[in-house]
Amino acid sequence: VQLQASGGGLVQAGGSLRLSCAASGSIFSFNVMAWYRQTPGNQRELVATILSGGNTNYADSVRGRFSISRDNAKNTVYLQMNSLKPEDTAVYYCNAVDIFRRQYWGQGTLVTVSS
Repeated sequence: VQLQASGGGLVQAGGSLRLSCAASGSIFSFNVMAWYRQTPGNQRELVATILSGGNTNYADSVRGRFSISRDNAKNTVYLQMNSLKPEDTAVYYCNAVDIFRRQYWGQGTLVTVSS
């Protein structure tokens, strides 16, 4: 299964973006799907997760502003990002973990928030 992330771009502070992560196959086999982000010189940071049952979790830095969701029919996971801040600027990666605990990564999509 391959993951294809899209939706990044340049936005002003306070604006919104929605990232999409489309899987080439069914996402039913993924227990966990997530979004990470990374800035130069830093480790990849977990932003949000969604379990197969729909439970979600967020990093403190984005809770209340970001929302992760999954559309099993479209084999896609979304990250709705509102009230964006310059510190949200990063390359965002989607991630999935299947029932055998194998990890899959999409290519990154760059989000740039200008002040």
